[in-house]
Amino acid sequence: MLIGYSRVSAVAQDFQTQVNTLNRLGVDPTRIHIDSGFSGEAMTRDGQAGALSACNAGDTLVVPSMDRLASNALGVVEIITELGERGVILNVNGELYDPLDPMATMFYRMLTAVAEAESGWNSLRTREAMARPDVRQKLRGRRPRLTPEQDASLAGHLADAKMNVPEIAALFGISRSSVYRAMERHRKRERTTPAVEPA
Repeated sequence: MLIGYSRVSAVAQDFQTQVNTLNRLGVDPTRIHIDSGFSGEAMTRDGQAGALSACNAGDTLVVPSMDRLASNALGVVEIITELGERGVILNVNGELYDPLDPMATMFYRMLTAVAEAESGWNSLRTREAMARPDVRQKLRGRRPRLTPEQDASLAGHLADAKMNVPEIAALFGISRSSVYRAMERHRKRERTTPAVEPA
């Protein structure tokens, strides 16, 4: 089965161009999942979560271009890793990336290297920024977006395996990496909170 996904801007021409591309690649219009709006933390990824959830082993996720899949190399690597683990093929504007294909594996390794470099650059910029007193003052006291109760609820969804990570991320309006951070915060609280003995 072909599952389509696209992330489009608010421009109507952009929307129609990408939908036309997915149609040309054989995706049924009823199986196209779309996120619209400009990139940013406030933008939800309900369409992406729906597309990933609809894919089963042997299916193909179709995107009009690699930059529509995610906004950076690290995000692309996360999604490709997930697809590979689930046996889902990725089709980028007609180019197939089968997790069992050696060429696709080579591409994935190159992309991983780019993502690692990107992460390193981001870390370097963060350290440079944190060296500035005004930035440290601004970030002091910064709190996670989710409350401890929401972290616990998120951990519950993840534990019962009825929802996958993209679905949970969409439910709470956060990124996939934030899901894992929330899970880790919840685990730390469980380890540090003393058990209450029955009276």
